[in-house]
Amino acid sequence: MGSLSIWHWLIVLAIALLLFGRGKIPELMGDVAKGIKSFKKGMNDDEDTSTSASTASRTVEHKADETK
Repeated sequence: MGSLSIWHWLIVLAIALLLFGRGKIPELMGDVAKGIKSFKKGMNDDEDTSTSASTASRTVEHKADETK
């Protein structure tokens, strides 16, 4: 009773096609892909910003040590 048979999945697929239509599903998947790419780009931008900030702070500390 806990597992779904192939007929259950076919019915779910048919209902999804009726609700969204054939053109809507690829459009939704394209939007999901764009969102994932944007998220990854944002994560890479954050890493670049944090590494450049930590490099700058190390440089400042190093210069402060040389003057002593």
